[in-house]
Amino acid sequence: MLDEWLASSLDADSVEPREGREGPEGKVPGGRYRLHAPGVLELLPDELAPEAQACVVSAGIHGNETAPIELVGAWLARLEAGQLRLGAPVLVILGNLEAIRQGVRFCTTNLNRLFQRDLDLEGDEPDRARELMAVVDAFFARHALPHVHYDMHTAIRDSRYPRFAVEPFADAKTDPAQWHGLAAAGMQAALHQHRHSWTFSHYSKHYHAAQAFTLELGKVRPFGENDLDALSGMRTLLEALLEGRQTPSGNLEEVRFFRVVTELMRQSQDFALCFSEETPNFTEFAVGTRLAHDGQAGDTVVEEAPVAVVFPNAQVELGARAALLVRACPPPK
Repeated sequence: MLDEWLASSLDADSVEPREGREGPEGKVPGGRYRLHAPGVLELLPDELAPEAQACVVSAGIHGNETAPIELVGAWLARLEAGQLRLGAPVLVILGNLEAIRQGVRFCTTNLNRLFQRDLDLEGDEPDRARELMAVVDAFFARHALPHVHYDMHTAIRDSRYPRFAVEPFADAKTDPAQWHGLAAAGMQAALHQHRHSWTFSHYSKHYHAAQAFTLELGKVRPFGENDLDALSGMRTLLEALLEGRQTPSGNLEEVRFFRVVTELMRQSQDFALCFSEETPNFTEFAVGTRLAHDGQAGDTVVEEAPVAVVFPNAQVELGARAALLVRACPPPK
């Protein structure tokens, strides 16, 4: 049934329940599942394991980022086959269903900038953001356990560190055990955000004090072309969370840490990055380098100390972030 849920979620003709209505239920080893809304599946254990946390696992917030969707499919298949036993409540979300069907990043606007409770935009993606915020609110309210949210993505570009974690900015502090768990999961770098960003992981951390991260798991590729063996550490982490076991612990010396210095914003139609579109994430630029030109804001030039660029994208909407500028920092203590 879980494989069928994954397929039916991406079928434009399928009919699934909306949040607030009782959806179909079924059994899995150690518990049951319930369908709450299109692309939203809750796993409910019969008994909580000793290390159980209430965990949200999301993928497909950008529709062309397929590796996390394949990872979720393989993970759920192992549960259904009896190779895993449910020991913790888990909410599994496929984000932008229409964009996944079309194989595009988004249809009209970037879903991963819309997770804000006072959102006043209209359209399919704003409506989906509101729906997903509601299901996350209800899930965390149902389970008086530590809250965790891993929002899994892949990056548009190559990267010096293909697998890296983005820590959203919020008052809630990150548990040091999370960094060790992410190191064991194969994260090669971690990035501390410097301000509110209204991404999906930020929503859970800001509004629910969850241990929440955006996880970049390689580069965007079509379905069937992803190397899931490279994500074996992430699979092991997800399996531990599903079974309510203690998560693995890795060595922080193997992870490079960065902090955002500022965001490079596109403010006009006359905007261009002054480096190649193929520049990998975490490429460093020296003091004095011109990074971008904007018809309204002028030139952006590196000052004071070298910076590295992450998520460069000149084709973003007006008023949106075209790149993060970051510098290396020590590991968390």
